[in-house]
Amino acid sequence: MHSSLGSFGDARLDNRGGVILEQMLTSKTVCYRRFDETRKSCLGAWRFFANEKVTGEKIIDSWGERTRDAVAGRHVLAIQDTTEVHFATTPERRRGLGQCGHGNAYGLLAHTMMALDADSGACLGLVTGQIWNRETRQTTPLRKRALAARESRRWVNTATAAKPILAQAAMVTVVCDRESDIYPSWGRVPDERVHVLTRVMSDRCLIGAGEATLHTVADRFPVADTATLDLPARPPKHAARTAKLELRFGEVEIARPVNEKDRTLPRSVRLRLVAVREVDTPEGEEPLHWLLLTTHAVDDLAKAWLIVAWYKLRWTIEQLFRLAKSQGLGLEDSQMASAERLIKLTATALKAACIDLQLVQERDGQHGLPASTVFAPAEIVTLEALNPTLEGNTARQENLHPLLSLAWAAWVIARLGGWDCYGKPPGPITMHRGMQRFKAIHVGFHLGLDLQRDVRIH
Repeated sequence: MHSSLGSFGDARLDNRGGVILEQMLTSKTVCYRRFDETRKSCLGAWRFFANEKVTGEKIIDSWGERTRDAVAGRHVLAIQDTTEVHFATTPERRRGLGQCGHGNAYGLLAHTMMALDADSGACLGLVTGQIWNRETRQTTPLRKRALAARESRRWVNTATAAKPILAQAAMVTVVCDRESDIYPSWGRVPDERVHVLTRVMSDRCLIGAGEATLHTVADRFPVADTATLDLPARPPKHAARTAKLELRFGEVEIARPVNEKDRTLPRSVRLRLVAVREVDTPEGEEPLHWLLLTTHAVDDLAKAWLIVAWYKLRWTIEQLFRLAKSQGLGLEDSQMASAERLIKLTATALKAACIDLQLVQERDGQHGLPASTVFAPAEIVTLEALNPTLEGNTARQENLHPLLSLAWAAWVIARLGGWDCYGKPPGPITMHRGMQRFKAIHVGFHLGLDLQRDVRIH
């Protein structure tokens, strides 16, 4: 667990933010009344979110503090997406929340960018984003608004804001779903070190292709290869399955849309198109069909399939959202009374969910991340003291992961959660129980160290 959410320019706020983040992780809830049974803790959390010095923007700014170092020297997939966070309201109690999504849903929109290692898929942390509340309805048609007046500007703004945070990365690929397929993303985001990979939404006009458009050109590309792809489950409607795919790829040049108001954007952009289409789809399943545009060079089969593999990792951010909401912290169950505080809570919950994701991901040690990715120095001291007490007499009951690695730390947490080192690997529930025990042990361990220090002084 990180010792703080980040720097707020006030040591007391920094400390309180860290405590709240720890409590979210161990209690698996954003309800501050359930962090623990003390009134002092409840009031502390309430005061933190009520404090005017703590803002959603400051919490989001703190997301990337540890990520800056974690991405050094890596090819980073900077995955961004938006999730709707719905909160229960009534006509008499809207809590200052605007409508989001379809129907009569009220809540916030949270746009998040997370960093993954492109080679291993390891989550390196959150980067940046924005969380907002639709206080008023937009009545001007979308096509008559400049980008600065559209919510879609978040795709460009977030990618731009991420560049200094990811400056130590060897290369960055910004990965997004269809909603980000806007021409300014292609005209503004890429540079000599930053690439873009996006699923196609708009059937664009092409340069030098006559009457052909992006979709028709994709169908004309010859089938270059076939393969199978394991698709993860997408609860509640879609179970995990294996899809048989046909692969096509080639180069295209997309034209600047005639209705694009920003005429400083390039007149055209040359990109690579990778198309995968499912064949022999099982009955009742929607066929997978991805049209992927990228600034990366794609000149052979291996690179084309690599583009598909990178895009598949985009689902990791959906897992993050589930951990923050329905399958983890229960963010949407919060009863906080104002939109302003719910924005702060959402920013904190997304950070906590990311740490949870990192811990579960690294239980097998495949990614080689250090324990400092998740745990503060004082907590690592506690882990070192605990480790020998949890090892058994057999080889399978030894912590064989490298000392001070995140896998080594996850082994300790799993043992505290009741894992016996046999059977299937520890899952989220086991890790949750282990984190609860670790919290109590950590507090007691360092209280004992402080008492010993006081005795020696006196």
